[in-house]
Amino acid sequence: MHLELNKKTLLTMLIAIMIISGLFGFGGAYLANFVFSKNEAALIECYTETGEPISFVSETGVSLGMLYDNCTDLSVPEVYSRNADSVVEIRTETVQSAGRMGQYVFSGAGSGVIITADGYVVTNNHVINGAQTIIVRLNSGENYQASLIGRDFRTDIAVLKIDASGLKPVVFGDSGKLIIGEQAIVIGNPLGELGGTVTEGIISALDRDIVVDGESMSLLQTSAAVNPGNSGGGLFNDRGELVGIVNAKSGGFGVEGLGFAIPVNTAAGVIEQIINFGYVPGRPILGVRLIDITDPGTALYYRVQNTGVYVYESMALNELQTADRIISINGKEVSNTIELRKIIDLYDVGDTVTVKVQRGISELELQIILIEENY
Repeated sequence: MHLELNKKTLLTMLIAIMIISGLFGFGGAYLANFVFSKNEAALIECYTETGEPISFVSETGVSLGMLYDNCTDLSVPEVYSRNADSVVEIRTETVQSAGRMGQYVFSGAGSGVIITADGYVVTNNHVINGAQTIIVRLNSGENYQASLIGRDFRTDIAVLKIDASGLKPVVFGDSGKLIIGEQAIVIGNPLGELGGTVTEGIISALDRDIVVDGESMSLLQTSAAVNPGNSGGGLFNDRGELVGIVNAKSGGFGVEGLGFAIPVNTAAGVIEQIINFGYVPGRPILGVRLIDITDPGTALYYRVQNTGVYVYESMALNELQTADRIISINGKEVSNTIELRKIIDLYDVGDTVTVKVQRGISELELQIILIEENY
């Protein structure tokens, strides 16, 4: 009798366990589905409703996008889907003289990134430099003639404006938080005819000192495929945020996987200044155009005896003259324009610096007042 009771008790317990297990299994599945759906909702909310404007929006009244935190990483297709309509193709036409043959039109191409819903677009200065006509083609296929708001040679940034509304601007990220090895996604117009192309790789290096068109820049390096026509396009992280403006590829036979981009933290301030003033104010210069003479052949061509930094043209009322070789500034020797600019950038507009030059067979020390760069 006692044994029979134990059997009944055991059977009851087993049935109870099965029922409870079923309930927990159903409950676990329900809970997992609930959490997943909440995470999915949070992801959507993260990109559509939350976030604060980037810091300089309030100062200018120009919305350059939103900066979001704590967003879930996205796949490459998701990053592309979120940003395909924010990256544009750019076509340019430049009229050049051919002497007795008259004039001809030179066509160029590149990429750009929409930064405001009302039509501001950022690209590279070298994409639009010298162009008389600039056409922006949206991902939808619509074409707009763009006006040039301003540009900056030093950072290779230019800002355009098209007469459009309801556009989809990019989301600005924080390039200062990038780490080597994290995913990098490029969207652009390689070869000038393959708009909407996406390539992916990693962030290969940070703060690379690269010389582009004679300007020394600190750039991001990526292994994502970059080709002519990608210039001005977007470099995105795995949250779909813009972290760089693509501007260069390391060339050479057999060289691949060496693309470079302007960090968005560098570009953002320049964009703001260009929108406000048409240029970047407050930069000191000597008021002359300079040229680097780097080898005896070039020295012979320009009819000078030494290599170094020479005044090519004076643009200000100061004592510097064409063909002066600049030896030092405030006692610091210079051998190229990059070194000279780094020294000048230590000072402010209106400061006076001592410039030692070689003029003919003589060496002179001139007191030069630094003026503002406004071109």
